[in-house]
Amino acid sequence: MNVVLVKINQILMEKFLKLQDVPRTQLVWLVRELVKSGVMGADGVIMTLLKQIAGGDISTKNLWLAESVLDILLEQKEWVLKSGMLIAMSVYTYLRLIVDHGAPNLLPLRQKEVDFCISMLREKFMDCLIIGRDLVRLLQNVARIPEMELLWRDLLHNPQVLSPQFTGVLQLLTARTSRKFLACRLTPDMETKLLFMTSRVRFGQQKRYQDWFQRQYLSTAESQSLRCDLIRYICGVVHPSNEVLSSDILPRWAIIGWLLTTCTSNVAASNAKLALFYDWLFFNPEKDSIMNIEPAILVMHHSMKPHPAITATLLDFMCRIIPHFFPPLESQVRQGVFNSLNFIMEKRVLAHLAPLFDNPKLDRELRSMLRERFPEFCSPPSPPTEVKMEESVSMEMDNHVLDKEESCYDNTEATFSDDEEEVNNKGKKREFRFHPIKEAVIEEPADITPWLDQLDDTMKEKVQQIQKTSDTETQCEVMQEIVDLILEEDFDTEQMSALASCLAELFKDHFRGEVLPEEITEESLEESVCKPVCLIFRNLVTMQEDNSGFSVLLDMLAELYQKQPKIGYHLLYYLKASKAANGKMMLYESFAQATALGDLHTCLMMDMKACQEDDVRLLCYLTPSIYSEFPDETLRSGELLNMIVAVIDSTQLQELMCHVMMGNLVMFRKDSVLNILIQSLEWETFEQYSTWQLFLAHSIPLETIIPILQHLKYKEHPEALSCLLLQLRREKPSEEMVKMVLSRPCHPEDQFATSILRHWATKYDDTLAENIKAQLIKNNNQPRKRQSLRSSSSKLAQLTLEQILEHMDNLRLSLSNTKNNFFTQTPILQALQHVQASCDEAHKMRFSDLFALAEEYEDSQTKPPKSRRKAPASSPRSRKGVAPPTNNEEESASSSGSEEEDSKPKAPKRKRKGSSAVGSDSD
Repeated sequence: MNVVLVKINQILMEKFLKLQDVPRTQLVWLVRELVKSGVMGADGVIMTLLKQIAGGDISTKNLWLAESVLDILLEQKEWVLKSGMLIAMSVYTYLRLIVDHGAPNLLPLRQKEVDFCISMLREKFMDCLIIGRDLVRLLQNVARIPEMELLWRDLLHNPQVLSPQFTGVLQLLTARTSRKFLACRLTPDMETKLLFMTSRVRFGQQKRYQDWFQRQYLSTAESQSLRCDLIRYICGVVHPSNEVLSSDILPRWAIIGWLLTTCTSNVAASNAKLALFYDWLFFNPEKDSIMNIEPAILVMHHSMKPHPAITATLLDFMCRIIPHFFPPLESQVRQGVFNSLNFIMEKRVLAHLAPLFDNPKLDRELRSMLRERFPEFCSPPSPPTEVKMEESVSMEMDNHVLDKEESCYDNTEATFSDDEEEVNNKGKKREFRFHPIKEAVIEEPADITPWLDQLDDTMKEKVQQIQKTSDTETQCEVMQEIVDLILEEDFDTEQMSALASCLAELFKDHFRGEVLPEEITEESLEESVCKPVCLIFRNLVTMQEDNSGFSVLLDMLAELYQKQPKIGYHLLYYLKASKAANGKMMLYESFAQATALGDLHTCLMMDMKACQEDDVRLLCYLTPSIYSEFPDETLRSGELLNMIVAVIDSTQLQELMCHVMMGNLVMFRKDSVLNILIQSLEWETFEQYSTWQLFLAHSIPLETIIPILQHLKYKEHPEALSCLLLQLRREKPSEEMVKMVLSRPCHPEDQFATSILRHWATKYDDTLAENIKAQLIKNNNQPRKRQSLRSSSSKLAQLTLEQILEHMDNLRLSLSNTKNNFFTQTPILQALQHVQASCDEAHKMRFSDLFALAEEYEDSQTKPPKSRRKAPASSPRSRKGVAPPTNNEEESASSSGSEEEDSKPKAPKRKRKGSSAVGSDSD
């Protein structure tokens, strides 16, 4: 039965997300039966199952799991009461879940959860007491529910009712919450991803991982509540080693800063801030850890330059929480915060707090509040302290905060920074982000002694054989023998990790330098895949997926991937370059699912990123295969495309365009191309031009992406506008194209619409005339009010009658010195006549020269006039260059871009190379 329990736990931890509905139901049924039978160790399985119930998720599957496990606990209450840890874990879980289940349709489930928690807290309070201070935090969140309110009152005013040994709320608040409880509110998948980010991702390269995490777990309204669980987990559970702290691995404060900036509701933001400062409130240096309070001070310290608004709101919260958290305990909270700040200085996390508390970037009111609350920490440091700061490095904290560049929470520019600050700091920031210093490789003999003793004798002997020889052929032979040993039925998988460590160390030279041969021929490619590590790939390629050894070998590869991340793109290279692997590229998907990431998209993007950093030639070589074999992972987002255009040169761009033209490569498809081109507007100039070149190499109709025009602002997006302009001049104007061009806001400096309309008026006058007539009549008949920006994709453009008339007048002025007859065409004159008949006096005055054409047409009716007086210098439109736009124009100009402004912060863009003082990689 122990074997069964171990296997169930393994499935719950590693495979639960991948289970189909039937096996998922069966697994919960099996756990219920184990509990019914009172099997020893079943409480551990239930706790693992509780961990799989995600916070901030009200999907049907998650609600079903929450209710199914609760039913088991209610049915087998007597059995539950025997395990103190299970009582505490289930109370902690369901108190947290109650917050997510406030919708009317979820009230029956919430009531069951409330009843369960109340009964456990009242009957077994001392078992629940082991949770520690976070029990109070969770109870605070649900204290307005009537039954909970009664319990809350007893907790505060009548503690003896709950248990004779319970002395009051202070007893709970001074007890640090065990890691077990903080970790139980993250699913194994979330936990793996967070631990990965804090142990493997380099600072400055975290944006794509954060974006993935946000897409997966933080994209819904309900997920606001999950941020508190994540922050408590990072503060209380993720305590990196000194080695990690002093490296360039993504620090904890940066992840927390990112989580705070993604809160979209005030309640979520307040709860997130409380989660961050929670261990400060009753901090006791003898019992609590510096690692629990360190992230909050570092978020404030590192945000001061790039995100001063974040620092200000956190300092304000820290001041206000002292009197407001629980007034009867105000003096204890004040002492707790004071202890925290003292301990932070004692451990040299920050050498002095005055630069933070008395910073000119903070407003006067906040600074005076900080001086009033913490006068001890506001005086500036004396010179000896500064010297001491440089020399002193804390035993526990190491020097990671002193030498890190002040940067943002991801690799986009800071949202709140002012322009002057950006200019002054850009050099340093860019240097830090885009030019990682490549350390000189010092050839040292491979040291595998730490792991050798964990291998059995036969395996140890083989590994030592590889160590002793430098002959590649001999190493390959021994490697095959090692693979054969792994595939034997009695192979002990316990030694897999040690074996992977040995191989990663022995073959480290294989992962240095370029993989792709200088001259690409069949022979050179075949020779390049004859390394010992490729033996694992070769064996996998020749096996059937249902072979029992296949998954063992995949697990071996996944272990190796943990130790040597470059193995991912080496596998991709092998699958493309080796004849033996022809047509087996999908093996990579099995590999991705076997890794700790367990997700094809994440794994592929990470491996291509690693390849981009190491070898751009190889990246270009792999690109056609990656796009054709994994279209769903590559074509739906601009992530991979951005990686490619960020590093290729003009020769490589031309080669990729040839691949597209020859049909070997498809980088865009109709359903996602518009979205990707919109994403590319934030990229650097060369990256954008490369993207447009690659797009134009495809045969996608321009109409597919023409709605991008409503996202383009003439000052911010010249790259896209110039590429579009050159493409539009080759096209015959369609109704949609004309509509999108006319929907651009009019501005004296923005010549885009006038220039393309002028070109069409010269080349396709009749088609343009009909399309403009259609738009004029359509918009003239509509009520004069702003249309909804979100009515439909084709109606996103803010098209008004006034705007069309302005563009027409600009076109008229542009053609006035030519012999062009565009404005003598019947459709245009009929449309102007139609509009004039129903428009108000203000419009008639403003566009008098335009309407004069219609009047002449009306006079002659039968034939258009042969000549037209030229607009006098004093005409109403001649003042256009100097007159400020009317209110309507301003509103139109601002509203057309409003949709994208709503959806993303206005980050200053990485921009044109020529104007930048500092280059980046793609220079």
